Amino acid sequence: MLKEVLLPTAYLPPAGYFSLIAGAEKLLIEKQENYIKQTLRNRCSILSANGPVSLSVPVKKGDSLKTSIKDAAIDYSKRWQQVHVRAIGAAYGRSPYFQFYSAEFEKTILKRHKYLIDLNDELLSRCLEILKIKTPVLSTSYFLNPGNAENDFRYKSLPVAESRSYIQVFPSEEFINGLSIIDLIFNVGPEAVNYLDLHPPGGGQVPHGGI
Repeated sequence: MLKEVLLPTAYLPPAGYFSLIAGAEKLLIEKQENYIKQTLRNRCSILSANGPVSLSVPVKKGDSLKTSIKDAAIDYSKRWQQVHVRAIGAAYGRSPYFQFYSAEFEKTILKRHKYLIDLNDELLSRCLEILKIKTPVLSTSYFLNPGNAENDFRYKSLPVAESRSYIQVFPSEEFINGLSIIDLIFNVGPEAVNYLDLHPPGGGQVPHGGI
């Protein structure tokens, strides 16, 4: 078990994200970096009848090229909330546990958070509660330069072996990994934590912003 794991903030991230949290004594969320677009910081993937679909939370462009993740404000000029709620409902409305958990996720998504990081924090807390993961969650107070530390997953790919396979709403010949944690929650319910790979291999190094 890692003493602590360092992760970026994320919007409804995949099971591998939670495998790392469950396998650590403490979680540190990076809140001092510059915002990196088109990563798990503001997008997730769900499984539709036509295959995986990406959902992205639009973020306002700052006055400079670099915007702190803490200052990344959500853009409400786009009706992304309604799009996400409808897409999640269409994808998981027939899943075994959708009726038990969907209301809380919908409530959080429709809530008008000013900053992306606040939306992510609230959704993370909800997911950890459902998964019954008790790992303490802290935030970084200063930025650590990226290195090769075993516990630093800010700019690494998440573990490939994210969870044990389970029956998905739209089954295919092969189990589809890399989906948002809600795929596991809606399909497996209170047993979801038992499907996480609690001893995941280290992620591979990827370019900055490539998660």
